[in-house]
Amino acid sequence: MKPLTESEIRAAFVNCSKGEAARLNVPRDLAERPWEDLDFLGWRDPQAPDRGYLVIELDGRLVAIVLRASGATAWQARGSLCSLCRTPHADGVSLLVAPRAGKAGKQGHSVGAYMCADLACSLYVRGLKDPGTRFRESLTLEEKVDRMMGNLTAFLAKVLE
Repeated sequence: MKPLTESEIRAAFVNCSKGEAARLNVPRDLAERPWEDLDFLGWRDPQAPDRGYLVIELDGRLVAIVLRASGATAWQARGSLCSLCRTPHADGVSLLVAPRAGKAGKQGHSVGAYMCADLACSLYVRGLKDPGTRFRESLTLEEKVDRMMGNLTAFLAKVLE
């Protein structure tokens, strides 16, 4: 992924108001992010732990979405699998819900998926971050990245419908 600026990120949000995009907390360490290892930018808001954000380039344009974590349930403590990168976690997966874009979102419609709680899927896929457990897969890194991006693109298509 190419390095992004704060203004590029704020302008890319599709499922919140411009005012909300202006107020949300963008990471202060954008210059230090491992951009060459990121397929999308994801972060959780340290001032609002139930909020997360994703930014990806789709069809030549940046698309950013707001996510909200649901309350943890007892079964999540047993371990889960991220639906994007397919990384298993003992306790690092959250149900993250995105309001749908446009009129549907204004009517309260949303889409959810179980994702790495820290939104660091790109780093888990590359083995740069250790989830504690890992499946042995015969897929190449390129195939794992393609699978993750296909899963993320499918999720975003539901948000943008």
